[in-house]
This record gives sequence, structure tokens and C-alpha cells, in this order.
Amino acid sequence: MLLIVGNLISCNAQQIYPLLTSLDNVPNMSHIKDTNNELQSFVGTYFSTYNGNQITLYISKENDKFFDYGSQKVYIDVLSVKYIIKNSSGTVLQDTKNMLLPADDLKHTIYSIWVTDNGNKAELIYNGTNCNIGFGGIKLIKISSTQISWEYRPNDIVTTAEKCPPNLDTTIYLPETKDLIFTKQ
Repeated sequence: MLLIVGNLISCNAQQIYPLLTSLDNVPNMSHIKDTNNELQSFVGTYFSTYNGNQITLYISKENDKFFDYGSQKVYIDVLSVKYIIKNSSGTVLQDTKNMLLPADDLKHTIYSIWVTDNGNKAELIYNGTNCNIGFGGIKLIKISSTQISWEYRPNDIVTTAEKCPPNLDTTIYLPETKDLIFTKQ
């Protein structure tokens, strides 16, 4: 009898839902899984230039990424984007690929929040840099097996010296544009 109760509790805590399931429709501690392999088509290393800067995106799939939304906690299969941005002379302006952050620190992170159109369009959230500067949305559209289109729209964030010390770098290095083409390397 104890084994049956243990199995029921375990099954209840491990409920699995498809990737396009709204968080409003899942119980706490559920798993939202990429059951149709919709994320895989974006995985890879991509390169583009914008305003003289060289941008390299490292897109990977991360299974069962834990998200704590306060009253709801869920595990979600996501695209995770790291990047390196260099100026025209090759100097690194920002490097999140080699950045070590605590697991619960979302600064500098980019994760998918939605994938639609049979895995051809992805919406992501960028959590910004210091003081959340640059926080906003990114859309990726699969153009071909080797190219994606990028759109990044940062939210307006007004900050003060009291909220964000002036010695912190608050530059947004990601390309703030629409229809920027990245090519898979």
C-alpha cells in the first residue's frame, strides 16, 4: 500500500505537458517538455554583423530548466542563448558564453518562452544586464536550415543612480533591430 501511495505522489509531481501548454493550465512543479522536438531546429552557433560589431550566438536546448514564478514553479525545456559580441577590431564587448553566474541569477540570460509555427518561430526573453537594462523580447524566425532572422526590442527602463550605481556598465550590446540575418556556422 505504501508503494502505491508513493507512486501516486511521484506521478502527480511529475506531470508532463507539451511545449505549447500555457502556464495557466499546468499544476505547480509540472514539466513542460519539447515532446515534438520543436526547439532542435534552432540549436547551433550563428554569426552576423551589425553596426560594425560581430555577433556570435550559441543556441542550445536545455531540458527541464527550473523556473520559479513565485506561486508557481515549473520545469520547462527551453532554448538558451549565450553570445559573444566583438567590435570591428576584435575587442570583446560582451561575452555571456564564458560568464559564470549563480544558477539563480537571471542577469544576462536569454531563454525561450514560446515556440510556434511547427518550430519555425521562437519568442525569447532577455533579462538584461546590470540593473535589468536591456530587458526585453527577442523573436527568432527560421528562414532556412542555416539562417535565422533576429528581432530584439528592449523595454524602456528608466533608472537612477540610487537604483543603479553609475560605475556599472549599462550598455546594451545586443543588436536592437529587426530582420537581422544570422547564419549557422
